[in-house]
Order: sequence, then C-alpha cells, then structure tokens
Amino acid sequence: MTERLVIFDTTLRDGEQSPGYSMDVPEKLTMAQQLARLGVDVIEAGFPIASLGDFEGVRRIAEEVRGPSVCGLARANPADIERCWEAVKASARPRIHVFIATSDIHMQYKLRKTREEVLRDAVESVRLAKRFSQDVEFSAEDATRSEIGFLIEVVSAVIEAGAVTVNIPDTVGYTIPSEFSRLVRTLKERVPHVDQAVLSVHCHNDLGLAVANSLAAVEAGARQVECTINGIGERAGNASLEEIVMALKVRREKLGIETGIVTEQLYPASRALTHITGIGVQPNKAIVGANAFAHESGIHVAALLKSELTYSIMTPDQVGVTAHQYIMGKHSGRHAFREKLKVLGHEPPPEQFEIAFQRMKELADRKKRVFDEDIETILTGIHSAGPGLYVLEDVRFQSGTNITPRATVKLKVKGRSKSATATGDGPVDAAFAAVRRLTHFKGTLAKFAIQAVTGGTDAQGEVTIALEEKGRTVRGVGSHTDIVVASVKAFLSALNRLETAGKNPASPEKGV
Repeated sequence: MTERLVIFDTTLRDGEQSPGYSMDVPEKLTMAQQLARLGVDVIEAGFPIASLGDFEGVRRIAEEVRGPSVCGLARANPADIERCWEAVKASARPRIHVFIATSDIHMQYKLRKTREEVLRDAVESVRLAKRFSQDVEFSAEDATRSEIGFLIEVVSAVIEAGAVTVNIPDTVGYTIPSEFSRLVRTLKERVPHVDQAVLSVHCHNDLGLAVANSLAAVEAGARQVECTINGIGERAGNASLEEIVMALKVRREKLGIETGIVTEQLYPASRALTHITGIGVQPNKAIVGANAFAHESGIHVAALLKSELTYSIMTPDQVGVTAHQYIMGKHSGRHAFREKLKVLGHEPPPEQFEIAFQRMKELADRKKRVFDEDIETILTGIHSAGPGLYVLEDVRFQSGTNITPRATVKLKVKGRSKSATATGDGPVDAAFAAVRRLTHFKGTLAKFAIQAVTGGTDAQGEVTIALEEKGRTVRGVGSHTDIVVASVKAFLSALNRLETAGKNPASPEKGV
C-alpha cells in the first residue's frame, strides 16, 4: 500500500537566510504562488518576528495563497508565537512552527539553559501555540547531536502538549543515512503516543548528504520532509525538493511513498527562483540543471534513439522541461496568449495579463521566436517588480574597436526625467557610469553575471548584479534582448532595493 509524504517547503524561510537569496514581499508572494501550483503541502513563509518585512511577507502569503498550509517560524517564547499567529491567521490552514535547541552544545553556549528549562519552554510554547492554532509543529533544533534520552523526553512531552508534527532537524548537516534512519526508528519505538504526531525531518547539506539522509528517514518512518527548491539554504543548503520528489517517483515500487507534487511544475519553480534571486544552479544539478537531460556520448545517443530507458530514468516533460514550445509571436492575440499562460500554469489578474501581453508583443518585435522560458521571465519580472525611485526611460550607446565607448541614460526620478552621458571601458561600464552620475551612487559593484534565457543569438539576456554600500549588499536582476539595457535594468533594480534595505532589524537567531 502506497503511503503519502508531506512536502514542507522552506524556500522562503530557511532558503532565504542564505547569502544572496533575500527576497522582498512581492517576490516572496510570487514564489509562494508558484509553490502552490507545484502542490507543496506546507509553505513555511518566513520568521515573522525577524523584521517588519518578514512579517508582511508571511501575512500577504497567508492572505493571498490558497491550497498549501501557510506556516511561520517562532522561537519558544510568547512574543514570537503571538507575532507568528498574527502573520499566519488569515490562512485557510495556518500552522505555527515552534523550535528550541536540545543538544548540550546549543543549550550550554547558545541558550545558556539547563535541560529542565528547555523542556519547560518547549512544553509551554506548544501549549501557547495550541491556543491559537490546532496545527502546531515543534522542532528540536540540532536533534542529531542531542543526547537520545533527553530527545525522547522532549518529543514525548511536546506530543502530549499538543504538537501534531514533530521535526527532527540535522541542523548542521552532521549525520549520515544509516545513523539518521536508526534515530528515527528509535523515536518511533520509544516515544509514547508517537502515532499521534507526524515525524518530520529537516536536513542540511554540509556533507552533501541532505537528500540521502531525508530518504533514509522516510524509509524509517518519517512522513514529512522539509526541503527547498534548488536545495538553497544556509551554508551548503538544504535537502533539494526536486531531488526528493523525483527519487520517490522514479523508485516508487521500492519506497512505496507518493507525494502530491505536480512534477511538471518542478522546472518552472526552479526557474522562478533563479530569476527572482539571480542565482542559477550548476549545469550538472540533478533534475533541473542544464545538463540533467543532455547526452553527448555517441554510444549513449545511439542507444537513446532506440529506447529512452537505456540511459534515462525519467523524461524532461515529467519535470516541466519544455522543448522551447515557441508558438507566440507578434501576430498572436490575447486569447492565444491567455491559453499559453494556462498551459504554463499561470492565470494572472487582468492588469498583469495586459502588461505581460504587451511585453510579449514588444519582445516578439525584437525576436523571431518567443519561447516558453521568455514568457516565464516576463511573468516573473512583472510579479517581482515594485515601485521604485528610479525608472528607466532610454539607453543609447556607441562602441567599437577604435572608439571610446559612450552611453547616454535617461531616467525618471520622482516623476522628473533626467539624463547623463558617460564613457567607460565598454558600453556596460559607460552606461553604469551614467547611472552613477544620475543617482549619486558611491558604492561598489560586487557581482556582475549574465546568462541567456534561451538559445539563439536573439535570446533575452538575464543580468544579475550585487551592489555594496555602507555595509549593505543588495541584488538586482534585469532582462532584455540587448545586454546593455538588461544591465542597466539590473543596476536600477538593485538601487531601488537600497532605498528599503537595512530598515528592519535582523532576527537574533535563524532557526532549524
């Protein structure tokens, strides 16, 4: 008999804590909507007490995203729990996720509390959370380095207090599969009333074992896995959602576990995240990497032509990798474009649809063929775009082998048009110099990266940059068929982020 595994996505909480992956509220909402299309069971939307921005992101997701349970993280204290409830209560299925460390090293050096104090705080926090929501999850932070007797005592107590999910995190990526499966089995055997709660696992990838450890725990009886799109997260990241889901799908006969994930949305979810954050995945990344379904060996290709099963255990369409289905063009109408969006899993509101349609037409005038990936990039750009101080009106430049590159940039700043001309080592450098003159930006360019959205010489270029100023680092992303224009758009995107970056205090603790 096939059993069901709960997929708990923490891309927007643990994933966002990693350097370079910070998202603003519109971007979080965009990603949450994609996660809902993907079919995740739980979206951990953030750490509400961490900042005003985090609270607002969780609140908006709870209000606007339907389907998955919406969860917020809270330390084991009343202020965190009450703030978390305020953020998630608008959800049709709100969850409060409470955590406290149970390892001796964390209790001694981080919490400075005794075992008795930690046990008391764990029980009291679950009871308080239970007053707000029936769906309460408890996490024993650093569980894999905790003394087994104390861990059993804590897990038993929080289940008795009302926790319906108990999470066993490998917070520092320390365990190995055989050890972790033994831990899960021990808890299932020795914790009284363990069947009254779902056992969950949350594995970090410091030793490259997060997915292996998660699957070992599932075989041992865990029925919730906490994971992230593209495996993002603190340090070396978390268990990769797409790898876990496809391992269970491909090896269903062996593992006997199914999920509610719409696997055709895996690649779109990966692409949405990379567009929002500007950080791609390595080409050889399993499931969603550029080489995941590529074959070069003549022997392999010859065999594949006879049967896909020879060197492929899954097909690209199973995870939503398209073969560039370019049926959109400058003659396509609104009805055809709306149907295309439905096929891609998008149904934007009327105002966003109209913007997307017009941008598709503009792109079609510049390109011969508009690919599905181009449309995804347009949509993600619309979702993540917010009001900004600087708005691009025009970019003009000249460059060549025997002339000094020169660029003129025209911006709208607080409703007024301004322009500046500058020279540089190349057209992008010249354009950036012009932007600096107009915006008086004195910081440094810490990162500049370009990737093509699709193939072909007329492909959209996607530019990601990072700017540093006064100890703050912000990211910007821009796309256009002209790489200079894309670069300026990315620069302005980052500058607009500087207007709001650093206004909210960071949380003193990051969680499981």
